[in-house]
Amino acid sequence: MADRHAKKLDRILRVRTLQLDMVRASEAEAQAKVANEEALRLRIAQLAAGVAPSPAPAPGSATTLIAAAHYRERLHQSAFAAERRVEQAQRGLDTARAATQEAKRDQTAIEKLVERAEASAARRAMRALEDMPAIPRKRHDPC
Repeated sequence: MADRHAKKLDRILRVRTLQLDMVRASEAEAQAKVANEEALRLRIAQLAAGVAPSPAPAPGSATTLIAAAHYRERLHQSAFAAERRVEQAQRGLDTARAATQEAKRDQTAIEKLVERAEASAARRAMRALEDMPAIPRKRHDPC
């Protein structure tokens, strides 16, 4: 009975460890996604800063001004969308972190059960040794 229980706990521990590894991998992916979205947002901000209107000594053509305004507007829309993507990626990262904590908690609980089972088995073995009848030693007289 105890052997079946130990095997069952070992199997559950292996499953929980695999689940924890998978959840950690998804958390790493979420962190990478947040980093990528942040980098994209920063790049869009740099582009928008590069297209910002600046005082020029000679006015350019109207077509150039219209094109620059259109490009700035598109960059602002892209910046807004990038900000939303960063927020969404951050929420995904928070969810992944919570899942990792929960998986770690589950694995730790199983590890504690395994430790308790091993300690209980060791105590049972010690009691069995203590309860064994004493074996009388044969004393030989000096020859």
